[in-house]
Amino acid sequence: MTGADVLLLALGAVAVGAGVLVVTTKHLVRAGLYLVVCLGALAGDFLVLSAELVAWVQVLIYVGAVVVLLLFAVMLTRAPIGASDDLDRPGWPAALIGGGVGLGLTVLLVDAYRWSTVALPDAGTAERLGEQIFQSWVLPFEVLSVLLLSALVGAIVLSRPDIGRAGPGAAPTTDRPGVDVSAGGRR
Repeated sequence: MTGADVLLLALGAVAVGAGVLVVTTKHLVRAGLYLVVCLGALAGDFLVLSAELVAWVQVLIYVGAVVVLLLFAVMLTRAPIGASDDLDRPGWPAALIGGGVGLGLTVLLVDAYRWSTVALPDAGTAERLGEQIFQSWVLPFEVLSVLLLSALVGAIVLSRPDIGRAGPGAAPTTDRPGVDVSAGGRR
């Protein structure tokens, strides 16, 4: 076992441990921060596997954008930040399903490869990756960007109680005491 193998296993263990903490914590903000640790460990795994471009894309896109979007959505929607009692559900069904899926995937992979080695293709370059992304995968990237933009706009609309509440023809109101906007001045 080489040093790269040990580092790969250690970063994998950190990623799995942080992933377990993401789904078991009762604090939403802490779950977001554990997600940063999990995604950072995956980026470290990519670095160990000599996929530097994928590692930095992982850091920039997932850690830098998705987690920030999650935390901003929590702040904009005024979701409870502390421990939440409504998240206290029995965990054994999820653990049973997750364990069954993990065992099934392990059996499937062991049966498919039977501990044989697989020849790796030539190392990719940033130029080849860019050609693939911008020739074959442009539409999914654009759809994803529209989806993230609509989620951000939806979070802003949900966080503003004054948007969409007044019906047509409703008089404008103000929160300042002594001022009646509909009458054109002071009361």
